[in-house]
Amino acid sequence: MTDQVHNPKLDEHPGSNAEKDPANWVSGGEPMTGAQASYLTTLSEEVGEEPPAEDLTKAEASQRIDALKHARDDA
Repeated sequence: MTDQVHNPKLDEHPGSNAEKDPANWVSGGEPMTGAQASYLTTLSEEVGEEPPAEDLTKAEASQRIDALKHARDDA
């Protein structure tokens, strides 16, 4: 008889909580981070758009980053 405890991280196809809809983030309503603001500015410059508004939330910034990355990769 074995007393092994199931470790879901060792499953062949483990579930992931790494990707969560920004709308469901607990801290999504907080102001965007400095890193997000910097990355948004860089991505905006790369695709020829105006820099983001300074009052974006973390969730809004994340969604904008995804959109800009998609626009850059499609260009």
